[in-house]
Amino acid sequence: MRRTASAALEAQLPAAEVAVAAPVQETLRTEFPFVLPRGYVDGSGVVHRDGVMRLATARDELVPLRDDRVRENPAYLTVVLLGRVVTRLGSVTDIHAGVIEDLFAADLAFLQDLYRRVNQEGHTRAGVDCPECGHAFAVDLAGGRLGES
Repeated sequence: MRRTASAALEAQLPAAEVAVAAPVQETLRTEFPFVLPRGYVDGSGVVHRDGVMRLATARDELVPLRDDRVRENPAYLTVVLLGRVVTRLGSVTDIHAGVIEDLFAADLAFLQDLYRRVNQEGHTRAGVDCPECGHAFAVDLAGGRLGES
């Protein structure tokens, strides 16, 4: 019986080294925390800035197309879509189109950009260059700490 090259190599390596060479299983990040620039103001006047957006599914992108509000006004697609993928704003967990409608324009624009980044690029980082020295580095656009976007 003829041995393959990989079988011959495995026979020469100790068992511990063979185990290290095994493929590493990747994990998929499906939720992305963020901090809104202004914040959602609920009916009691409480401002909610931190939130979570999950990755969109094909269903998330298809279901709004059957929504009458979207059929009447295609620009409403963004509102319905974000209402499906934003899972939390502060202590508010019942996120729907009505909540997204009440966001400030800056927060809506922020969430639209975040949606594009996490669903098309898979992350919330952006490359930037220092205007003083030209050094290139990455920043996390989702923010989270004081002074971040």
